[in-house]
Amino acid sequence: MSQRQRIKDFLESGGVLTRLDSWSALGIIEAPARISELRREGMLIKTKMVTVINRYNERVSIAEWSL
Repeated sequence: MSQRQRIKDFLESGGVLTRLDSWSALGIIEAPARISELRREGMLIKTKMVTVINRYNERVSIAEWSL
């Protein structure tokens, strides 16, 4: 199964994905690239920016994808 298909299946099952979660949940490091490819194929993927705390206790914004 391709990385795009894994992301597509995950989102279609109601999942919400971030770049941080994509590695542990799906084994995908470059999720943003796969999201861009799915969008070019016509998939309507929403992006919401969320704030998380990184390992240095800093607040950073990351993209959260869903359908």
